[in-house]
Amino acid sequence: MIDSYLTVETLSMGYFKDRGSKFIAYAKAIHIETDIKDFVEEVRKEHPKARHFCFAFRLGLDGNNYRANDDGEPSGTAGRPILGQIDSFGLQNVMIIVVRYFGGTKLGVPGLINAYKSAATDSLENAKIIEKIVSNIYDLTFDYAIMSDVMGFLKKNDVTIKNQIFESEVVTQVAIRKGESEDKLQILEDLVNPYGLLEESPVLVNFLREE
Repeated sequence: MIDSYLTVETLSMGYFKDRGSKFIAYAKAIHIETDIKDFVEEVRKEHPKARHFCFAFRLGLDGNNYRANDDGEPSGTAGRPILGQIDSFGLQNVMIIVVRYFGGTKLGVPGLINAYKSAATDSLENAKIIEKIVSNIYDLTFDYAIMSDVMGFLKKNDVTIKNQIFESEVVTQVAIRKGESEDKLQILEDLVNPYGLLEESPVLVNFLREE
């Protein structure tokens, strides 16, 4: 099970210049579809006089959600070279936008490919690349009577507590590494219902999301 990936930690920039044309690249981590539109709008506001805003992204662990956009440049000369650098660095959940200021001289297909590739490469070489662990987020609901057992389990098994609500019952939101979730939840069930005699588990487990 794939439950980790490489991405950029924070926004990073790259630069390339050829025959007067300037190529400014921005690399950023993205997580959901709406991040894509927001990032494009953010960069467009930063460069209102630029001619092209070419970009590429790869979103999700399976690698199937991606796009390469040439934004008016000849087909295949901008988005694909940018995407190629994301893949060359082995990154996921990353988007790169390359802004072009036209310098008055046409670069031709080979020149454009090299320019967009070089700017994208520079932005990633300037980035801090990190490994991100994918966790499953759950709500655990249980009675106060077994709180010490559940808390002991969470501490012993390095489960991260994200939030807790104390009302008629305890609701504890936890993050468990995706690849370890099934095994750790079984350990918890064996702890609170050791002989499997109870029809309903003393701990109600509700899956919320991945993050």
